[in-house]
Amino acid sequence: MSHNAPLPDDLPRYRRQGKQYRNAAPMPKAGLGKTLKIFWDFFFNKPRHTQPARGFEVEKLSQAQLLAAPDHSLWRLGHSTVLLKLHGLFWLTDPVFSERASPVQWLGPKRFHQVPIGINELPPIEAVILSHDHYDHLDKAAVLALEAKTKHFLTPTGVGDLLVAWGLPAGKIRQLDWWQQTQVGDVSLVATPSQHFSGRGLGDGNSRLWCSWVIDSGRQRLFFSGDSGYFDGFKAIGEQYGPFDLTLMETGAYDANWPGVHMQPRESLQAHLDLQGHWLLPIHNGTFDLAMHAWYDPFEQIQALGLAKGVPVSTPAMSERLELASPHRGSAWWRELAEVEPAWEASSG
Repeated sequence: MSHNAPLPDDLPRYRRQGKQYRNAAPMPKAGLGKTLKIFWDFFFNKPRHTQPARGFEVEKLSQAQLLAAPDHSLWRLGHSTVLLKLHGLFWLTDPVFSERASPVQWLGPKRFHQVPIGINELPPIEAVILSHDHYDHLDKAAVLALEAKTKHFLTPTGVGDLLVAWGLPAGKIRQLDWWQQTQVGDVSLVATPSQHFSGRGLGDGNSRLWCSWVIDSGRQRLFFSGDSGYFDGFKAIGEQYGPFDLTLMETGAYDANWPGVHMQPRESLQAHLDLQGHWLLPIHNGTFDLAMHAWYDPFEQIQALGLAKGVPVSTPAMSERLELASPHRGSAWWRELAEVEPAWEASSG
């Protein structure tokens, strides 16, 4: 991936206001009344089926399995945590291994399933790739535990400063602005725009940048969305760095009340098309209850939309290996747990 020429001036770029970052396009504000109602409904007025009736087991992974697995493999570990094996080295996106995606472990969204492999069992990690600082993407306990076995931490601007404040060595951290590129061994990575926000407490809102990532191994080109509302940045990224063999696309935790920061499934599919993606793998689902929709709705919707548009969608079960060179559609593993009628039927290929 060689893009040494200056990038066009009309690409989406964040704005700064004092110490706060802003999206390329102004975001609509919900207002206090609507915001309070959203929080009230989320905590006290949840519909049925936002989480499975019971926790579910996932197949355990071992370090020996990972080391013996073919190169250019992928495993979903839960939510937006994906383990990649590229050129014999291992890479982790947004590692969340704690029981809850929360600032405290006695309250907050709790896992539907256990992590398929503990941090102690993981092989050495070449790089941890972080998209932003929210608790369901940046797990302090996991980052601190990963530090001893991780060579690099790749972050959007400002998130690396937080890691240093937590005690990580600054020499391990690379912070990138939107459109900046870095090389780690044989893999090229670009921090690309997303439409979202940041903050872990009451006083640090939007003080750190958020991003998506282009991950190019030379054999496959992947897109990792992080979190984003739908915006014209996807088309710009596709024009600069597409086509993509596989997009790891946020499809979950969506709601009509927060359209600017998370995509509806139809928008996830359109973003994939804008990126010039081939296979779509929906992430940001299946692990935590973070919205008002049924926990299985993202899978059902994106599969039906993909079939209607001729887009191959892969839904591997948690811990199931996916070969990047020849992905498979996966099974509707959630159906038995959800006890729902099929909204789509997979075809072969």
